[in-house]
Amino acid sequence: MCLWFVRAGSSVWYERLTCTRKKASFNERNINWRDFEKWLKQSFSYNYSKDLLNYSKRFCHVLFSGEASELLKLSTSVRRMAMASLSNLSKYLGIYKEWKRLVEAYGLKWSCGKSEDYIIKRMANTENNDAILEWVKLVKAKILQLRVFMDFMVLSGLRLKEAVNSYNLIIQLSREERLSEYYDSEKEVLKHYKFKEVFIRRSKKVFVSFIPKAMIEAISQREKLTVYQISNWVRRDNKLKSRFGDIREYFATFMTNGLRNRK
Repeated sequence: MCLWFVRAGSSVWYERLTCTRKKASFNERNINWRDFEKWLKQSFSYNYSKDLLNYSKRFCHVLFSGEASELLKLSTSVRRMAMASLSNLSKYLGIYKEWKRLVEAYGLKWSCGKSEDYIIKRMANTENNDAILEWVKLVKAKILQLRVFMDFMVLSGLRLKEAVNSYNLIIQLSREERLSEYYDSEKEVLKHYKFKEVFIRRSKKVFVSFIPKAMIEAISQREKLTVYQISNWVRRDNKLKSRFGDIREYFATFMTNGLRNRK
């Protein structure tokens, strides 16, 4: 099967590209999705691999048709995931060069903003720590199911998905009487590195978190959570902004200031 990639800005110029991997032709119907998922899990966490797989299934037609204009209409976050998925899918299929040409032809960008704008935004967030803590208090007051979880996020400094995974793992291991495999009660430290498949990812890694016993005991008595569930409670049900990323910024600023004060 020969695939035709249309160059952006012209209805005349075409480039005929034969896309093969191990001398086989591909389209969205004959991709071995199960094998692709296994391939993803060799480099990424379970949840992120699932996200990449789902986005690949959703947008793989872009890779084979050579028509990428629809990606330009997506929000920044969705486009970033779509591009990451197609990038990995093209590598798996052995047609990464064709994907790079498509990105260049359509002027696809991973982000709409400039790097300096992103830095300024992050600096502004860290200068407004009181507002972040007020947001945490508001979430705890409105969503009782998240009271312990929000305290855990502030104390751990974990990303939202990492915090959910850690929170649920504490609950699970506590019920199985195996919590000592994850939590060192003497040093009061969560040993994330013991669960590499969950916390040690290719680009994002977390090794330990220092959490007091009282917090671990409180979490052990709670029910498991999901990112989807949390997002719905915060944004859909209570119409609040999602500022979980800012909690991590607050944690980093707090720790940095603490180190400076010790000098």
